[in-house]
Amino acid sequence: MPHPNRPVPTAANPFPPGSILGLLAERTQLDFELDFFGKILATVPDFADALRAQACNLTVKGRLKDGLTVDKQLVTVRPDDPTAHYNLACRYALLKQRDKAIVTLRRAVELGYRDFEFMLEDHDLDSIRKDPRFRKLVKEYGSK
Repeated sequence: MPHPNRPVPTAANPFPPGSILGLLAERTQLDFELDFFGKILATVPDFADALRAQACNLTVKGRLKDGLTVDKQLVTVRPDDPTAHYNLACRYALLKQRDKAIVTLRRAVELGYRDFEFMLEDHDLDSIRKDPRFRKLVKEYGSK
């Protein structure tokens, strides 16, 4: 018979509720990674790979404004990284900041981002896809 003051483990979580292992078993992988990369970035704020992972995880979690902060930090750490600028442009587009999205996307392309096939299908850019500046950018650089 279980002790009356102790929670009973379940099939979904075989560890005692409230225990360290029980708490870890209840967390999603995404929440674990957000906490993990957050702790790394608190110690090493310019760790580019951790910034990239954290920004991606924040997007998946729906925390777009927090992700914007991280993407801006990544662009500061890696100012010549076309993918960092592309991801920042996507974040602006998701937040419906179209002018910033277009300017940042142009910067990504100027730095060498060339996956136009992906760019044309990336749902993150849906809010700017019909913008004439987007079409001009793709036409201007996509043919080079």
